[in-house]
Amino acid sequence: MLRTASVAGLALALAACGPKAEQSAEGVANAVDQSMEAAGNVAGNAVDATVDALTPTPGNQEFVDKAARGDAFEIAAARLAADHAASQKVKDFAVMMVEAHTQSTAKLKDAAKEARPALTPDASLTRDQGAKLADLDKLKGADFDKAYIAGQVDAHEDALSLLRAYAEKGDILPLKTAAQEIVPIVEKHLDMARTLKNSL
Repeated sequence: MLRTASVAGLALALAACGPKAEQSAEGVANAVDQSMEAAGNVAGNAVDATVDALTPTPGNQEFVDKAARGDAFEIAAARLAADHAASQKVKDFAVMMVEAHTQSTAKLKDAAKEARPALTPDASLTRDQGAKLADLDKLKGADFDKAYIAGQVDAHEDALSLLRAYAEKGDILPLKTAAQEIVPIVEKHLDMARTLKNSL
């Protein structure tokens, strides 16, 4: 509010000096807007970096279990889209999710086998994941599309946080490597889900 008043006051003062001064006032206002937007971006990036730094490193078994459950949930939710979704873009996204998460499941399973002792991922869905799938199954058409994609944004944010934490600080090299390889794929899917969410 203070910034708006000060910029407005400056614009009025300069306006009294003629057209060139009006252009200068507009330039000042634009510069202030750009500076505030840049400051906001810097602050947002700082918050993201702080969150990543404070995210605890998951244990080895915890990591493979959470990753496996995440993949299983993504695949199950995506399969519902074949019958429930209205948007072709949502259906196409869901097909991609089945393929991508099937591949990441295989990659993580192979990496877990190389641990000593070997790890066996538990892909059993949590109660919360089961409830979300049940809720999705009740929806059709545009309502399904919105709920499914909103859930995809949340799920991919969670997956990205998990993968980044282990990729940086995990202590089993094959699993770290797998996590590092999957991170950019999940980032791409998250961007796609956010874009879809904004278009529905």
